[in-house]
Amino acid sequence: MDLGIAGRVALVGGATSGIGRAIAATLLAEGATVVVSARDDARTATAATELGAAGHVAWDTADVAGADGVVDAVERDHGPVDLLVTNTGGPPIGPDPLAFDDAQWVDAQRHLVRAPMALLRRVLPGMRERGFGRVVNVASTSVREPLPQLVLSNAERSAALGAFKTLALHVAGDGVTINTLLTGAIATPRIAAAHGGSMEEAQRAAATSIPAGRLGRPEEMAAAAAFLCSAQAAYITGAAIPVDGGRLRGVW
Repeated sequence: MDLGIAGRVALVGGATSGIGRAIAATLLAEGATVVVSARDDARTATAATELGAAGHVAWDTADVAGADGVVDAVERDHGPVDLLVTNTGGPPIGPDPLAFDDAQWVDAQRHLVRAPMALLRRVLPGMRERGFGRVVNVASTSVREPLPQLVLSNAERSAALGAFKTLALHVAGDGVTINTLLTGAIATPRIAAAHGGSMEEAQRAAATSIPAGRLGRPEEMAAAAAFLCSAQAAYITGAAIPVDGGRLRGVW
């Protein structure tokens, strides 16, 4: 299937590893002009070279005000952003949900809510004016079923989901879609960290706790993201779609 995104300019966050890197690679394979972004400049530059991306821009999402500069750099060198993938690492994990202090709560909100919203404020007007835009947010199944040890992620990703849904309805008539992928147990360093740093332990747990019997692959997340970026996905918006091997037990 031709996704109809060849030549479209894509900005992909968190693209040095894991899910973000897989999404960048898949969009590149579909002919998109991909700019990768992440916190560390050297790692981001290396990832861009290895992937064959059109460019890179370093941005720590703790610097919410820096979102304008990121988009300015992409537009200056490559043109307006048509495809935006908001993706960032998760906040700290801990067994006691009362142990996180105010600074950690503020930091989680900055990364998971305010930084993505700053990007959206910057790119949505142009997308609406041109009559085309695709936004994909990478979140977690925890917005539907809160996970132990992840109170910061449970709360702030849920807040972002509400904001993205509101925006999706606001721009739905302008050819712009905004959707969220709910990440299940995907084989990334994050899932290993939740199992004492052991990917093998994460795999063993998945074999018994996930109906599919295994961890997901970043490339499986990327395939879903690429379709949501496609011309064919024009009638899907405001959706929160699990990629979780059946982990969620609810019917919605």
